[in-house]
Amino acid sequence: MLTFLLWLLLLVACWPLALLALLLYPLVWLLLLPFRLLGIAVEGVFAFLRALLLLPARVLRGPGRQ
Repeated sequence: MLTFLLWLLLLVACWPLALLALLLYPLVWLLLLPFRLLGIAVEGVFAFLRALLLLPARVLRGPGRQ
């Protein structure tokens, strides 16, 4: 909602720039998509490594306690 209000403010202040931003937004989103996917993959690898390193402690702790 805040983004939309900021865009409306930009539309009132400088409408050519607001229309350019409106047209370029999907292109920028498509360009940033691979970086988002890479971030998700890296986060998954870190979660896997954390679980792998903490596995011995979880095994020694026993089934009754989390």
